[in-house]
Amino acid sequence: MLLFDFSANTQATRRSEPVGRYDAGLLLAAIALACLGVVMVASSSIAVAEGQKIGAFYYLNRHLLFLALGIGLAIVVARTELEWVERHALLLLLAGFGLLLLVFIPGIGLRINGARRWLHLGISGFQPVEAAKLCMIVWLSSYLVRHRDGVQTRLFGVIKPLGMALLMVVVLLAQPDFGSAVLMVAVTLGMVWLGGARLRNLALLGCLAIPAMVWVAFSEDYRIKRLTSFLDPWADPYNDGFQLTQALIAIGRGEWLGVGLGGSVQKLFYLPMAHTDFILAVLAEELGLAGIVLVLVLFGWLAARGFTIGLRAVERGQRFAGYCAFGVVLMLTLQALVSIGVNLGVLPTKGLTLPLISSGGSSVLMTCVAIGLLARCSYEVSRAENAAAQAVAVSALEEVRT
Repeated sequence: MLLFDFSANTQATRRSEPVGRYDAGLLLAAIALACLGVVMVASSSIAVAEGQKIGAFYYLNRHLLFLALGIGLAIVVARTELEWVERHALLLLLAGFGLLLLVFIPGIGLRINGARRWLHLGISGFQPVEAAKLCMIVWLSSYLVRHRDGVQTRLFGVIKPLGMALLMVVVLLAQPDFGSAVLMVAVTLGMVWLGGARLRNLALLGCLAIPAMVWVAFSEDYRIKRLTSFLDPWADPYNDGFQLTQALIAIGRGEWLGVGLGGSVQKLFYLPMAHTDFILAVLAEELGLAGIVLVLVLFGWLAARGFTIGLRAVERGQRFAGYCAFGVVLMLTLQALVSIGVNLGVLPTKGLTLPLISSGGSSVLMTCVAIGLLARCSYEVSRAENAAAQAVAVSALEEVRT
């Protein structure tokens, strides 16, 4: 009824209500990364698609479709009150956990290259871990708000959220998806630390978690091969070290300014997964060191804006918005750093894409949703700041009148 009440009193009330603004710097950084991603997906995927005889622009069209869907979902999330999101945090966590379990159901889950990480949706597959990570961030943000004193003062207050993350990690390792499992643990630890947990408690739990992760890393032959090939990829450049050596060749060819957009040689069936996991190597070959620096600057800009939003939210007492902002930024930047590190030979090979740049379906979709959540946090922080400024102005006006 309020929407259709155009009385003078209603209009005056609506005009006096504080409004917020979406952070322009955040949106510009995300748009720049997405545009760069479209260009690089087009450049890196044409040869792959032609080799598979599915049409030269198949992966580009697919990427654009999921990007458009992701932007639509991001707009919906950006217009959703965080109060509603916080109220349904537990349901979102259960939904994310349920999606992870669905991959083990025959006919619903897809088994590709020996791993069960995808859900069959008819026209496309969906990787549920992308949604589960965001659901975990929302629930953990809610937990840090509700149990702030326990997290900051007691060991058990830290154990509970890490235990929830451990349940998801167990399911991810059963798929198996070691890269996403490590990322989820890192994001959880980062959020708990930013929530005020004592370093002593985190160090104690880390002493228990690190040996377990090391054991998991060495428990499978293919993970051991990734580690050994990472240490010396040139020892077996045509087998275990093939991906990394080809990526390093591509990066070396790029030198300072690259060989030119579209001029990559390594993407022509030399570099595996040139349009997904190793898209940065193609970017480095075509745009050179300048292209890598551009990517780092854009992700740094995105991280700076996100952490600034989170700090402003916490200072204003909007802790749920602040922790959501911290979680999203940690997730995106850590994944980006791992992907960049893998391409540069600094980290062992992991199946993690470069957010907003790599070709993808579910990863592109959920990254856009995460950006939408971050934009909503910026809006509500801005609205709270405007409300505070309005209250100060009204108070000053009343003092003048008296």
